Amino acid sequence: MVVLGPTTPQSGVSAPSADLCLPQRSRPSTPGIWWLGTHGGAGESTLASVVPGSQSADHAWPITSPSARVMLIARSNLNGLLSAQRAATDWASGSLPGVDLVGLLLVEDSPGRSPRGIRDLERLVGGGVPRVWTLPWVESWRAAPASAQGLSPRVRRSLALLPVFPVA
Repeated sequence: MVVLGPTTPQSGVSAPSADLCLPQRSRPSTPGIWWLGTHGGAGESTLASVVPGSQSADHAWPITSPSARVMLIARSNLNGLLSAQRAATDWASGSLPGVDLVGLLLVEDSPGRSPRGIRDLERLVGGGVPRVWTLPWVESWRAAPASAQGLSPRVRRSLALLPVFPVA
C-alpha cells in the first residue's frame, strides 16, 4: 500500500490530550532513522536489529539535534492503527519540533489478507502521514530472535522499499 499524505505538520490540528500522546525523550545521537513503535509489540526493536544504522526509539518521540528522522511503526490491527492515528495527529499538530516524520510502517499482524474494516482504517490513518509502507508477516520472528538471515524475498523487497539503510 502506498498512501501519500502531508509532509509537514498542519496548522489547525490540535494535539491529542497528553495522556494519549507518546512521551518525548532527549537523545544524544541521531541514527539514520528512528523506529517509533506506537504501541507495545509494534516491532521497533525487531527492525532495529535487522536494519543497520537504525535505532529503536523505545516508544518515545526522539528529540535530537539535528532533527530526527522518524518512522512510525504499528501492527495492522485495531489497537495498532488507533495508536498510529494518535501519533500522526500529535506530529501533525506541530508539537514535535525537530521531528522529520518519514512515514508509517504497518507490520502485518497475521498471514493473509486483513478484514475490509482494517484495510479501510489503514487508508484513513495513512492519509495523516507522509507515506505508508507494509511489512508482510514474518513467521520466523514469532519463535526466534529477529534476523535478516533467511528472510523471504517478499520481506526483503518490502524492506528495500523503505527509505533507510540496507538490510544486513
